[in-house]
Amino acid sequence: MKHVYEGKTKTVYALDDGNFLLKFKDDATGENGKFDPGANTVGLSIEGMGRGGLALTDYFFKKLRSYGIPTHYVSADLEKAEMTVRPAQMFGNGLEVICRFKAVGSFMRRYGMYAKEGQDLDAFVEITLKDDERQDPPISKDALEMLGILSKEECKTLKKLTKKISKFIRDELFKKGLTLYDIKLEFGRVNGEVVLIDEISGGNMRVYKGGEIVEPMELVRLVLA
Repeated sequence: MKHVYEGKTKTVYALDDGNFLLKFKDDATGENGKFDPGANTVGLSIEGMGRGGLALTDYFFKKLRSYGIPTHYVSADLEKAEMTVRPAQMFGNGLEVICRFKAVGSFMRRYGMYAKEGQDLDAFVEITLKDDERQDPPISKDALEMLGILSKEECKTLKKLTKKISKFIRDELFKKGLTLYDIKLEFGRVNGEVVLIDEISGGNMRVYKGGEIVEPMELVRLVLA
């Protein structure tokens, strides 16, 4: 097993069989000790966050697989907070795809002149570059194509998959009495196919219950109880 990459919330290792191992950390993104799934920096450490995040990822990836959604998931060891995945090629240096059902976070910071906090959005999809130095700037479909990051067909597939996955997760959370405000997904190519990669956990979505945001570990308890 060879160390490949040290990320904000996961460590990546290459396995001898060609797959990769993701080791989930207890670190979470945020600022000033406060959790924020849209932040670019690690702001705090939450005990059990790694195992909890993997437990939700394992739960949702298995459900999505049965729903016909392609992912890089192979298997998971919840006790060790480790997930084995197929090797995936990133788009450029990485993209983040956000699906928004409510106006909150960076959407409000950009469009607050016109939007109201918490107003309904119709599964609005936006794509940002993974670029901490430039604060993960949004990028248009035309720019993605012109810069050779995604083809026109891949852009269509990305948006279609994002909406399908996000609505599925929204509906699953609704069954638990929870409201999904937004979710951040990542995709890559596996054998030329666009597939869901990374994770689906409290660390990359905003979920509310009774008008209050649900913290990551509480989300694990509510969903998996």
